[in-house]
Amino acid sequence: MADHVYNYVKPVFSSIANLQNQIPDFVDMSSLPSLRQLSKAVSAAVPAALFASGVARGGSPPSCSNPQLSCQNTTVVTDTCCFNAPGGQLLQTQFWDNNPPTGPSDHWTVHGLWPDHCDGSFDQYCDPNRQYTNISSIISAAGRTDLLDYMNTYWKDYQGNDESFWEHEWGKHGTCISTLEPSCYTGYAPQEEVVDYFQKTVDLFKTLDSYAFLSAAGIIPSTTKTYTSAEILAALAKPRGVQVSIQCKSGALDEIWYFFDVRGSVQTGTFVPAEPDGSKSSCSATGVKYLPKTGTPPSTTMTTSTGTPPTSTPTPGGPFSGKGTLPVTNGGKVNGCIISGGTWYTTGTCATFTAAASGSGFTLTSSKGKCAVANNVLTCASTVTAATVFSAVDGKLAYNGNTSFYTSSVPTGSTQASVSVAQQATALTIGWTAS
Repeated sequence: MADHVYNYVKPVFSSIANLQNQIPDFVDMSSLPSLRQLSKAVSAAVPAALFASGVARGGSPPSCSNPQLSCQNTTVVTDTCCFNAPGGQLLQTQFWDNNPPTGPSDHWTVHGLWPDHCDGSFDQYCDPNRQYTNISSIISAAGRTDLLDYMNTYWKDYQGNDESFWEHEWGKHGTCISTLEPSCYTGYAPQEEVVDYFQKTVDLFKTLDSYAFLSAAGIIPSTTKTYTSAEILAALAKPRGVQVSIQCKSGALDEIWYFFDVRGSVQTGTFVPAEPDGSKSSCSATGVKYLPKTGTPPSTTMTTSTGTPPTSTPTPGGPFSGKGTLPVTNGGKVNGCIISGGTWYTTGTCATFTAAASGSGFTLTSSKGKCAVANNVLTCASTVTAATVFSAVDGKLAYNGNTSFYTSSVPTGSTQASVSVAQQATALTIGWTAS
């Protein structure tokens, strides 16, 4: 704070001195306040003005003495202001949106910073009282226009609604980072943890130039050439010495997840590159496309919505209406479907579901009963009393705005796989085919 006050006061003092030197000789100097008097007045007024305007003020993050490395403890650590728990492994995730293109043509963009449970599972939307809908205003009020300018270039929503995207990432993931709890700060100023979340995410992102990592291995965007997952993973592991997770959509590379354990708090601790915590890559072994950014970038809009919007804008029902089946897409291709109990089955006949409008979304019912996400698992049964209200994002089934579902492995033969919203080894999406 002292530095900010000095920077504001110093030019004022200089101006006062210059003005006094220019006063004509016939003016009675004794009737004017002295330089010392003016300086004292300015010194008293400027700090108050700065605090009133919201410039660069706030408390201090936790001071951690000899902190432990998250996800590596053998006993319970109770000080979760200096030890990230239960979300101990932090993922810095990045997007490659090629059409419409987002961000520079030779750079990946920020997705977010996610706290995982060291085993691939995770919490989400952890504090309803901190689901802020004015992220850009919070950052601007903290005097961090440099951070906001960077986000406006490199933290982009493919539909152009950056503000909603930032709100979603903070509300879903940022509120679940234990070391960012307001109670962890000394002299806490409201919402300062929001600025710390976005600043740390950007700081990490700047050290992870995915485009350069891939280019160094001869992997560049192309409309004709394809790559193997092994080639991509090796290129991304080389600079850090640990593996990453890559995700594909329609056979094309579009996400990279970098994993870290943290020694200390997110604000001031050391991020240590780590192996994936159980989250695996969803790309095929071969034939992976890495497409150049083409088309027209989306028009950026700013919103002041009051909800917690997802990365993509959901439609209440989208294609989910009436009767239909739930085909599963894994590794860029359709592979089986969700059957009546809510499990994934890759052989046999798909079950018929009924999608009925409910509030801002829809519910699903099978011959087994209502469908709900309970204990992170999709279940359809007569024992389900309250059906989950889903939404549709880009034609896919979405839970809390997220279209990603997971299983431990791809089922084969007569095996069925439980479908979870918690990250596991195998990622999948669920669509809709009307009957």
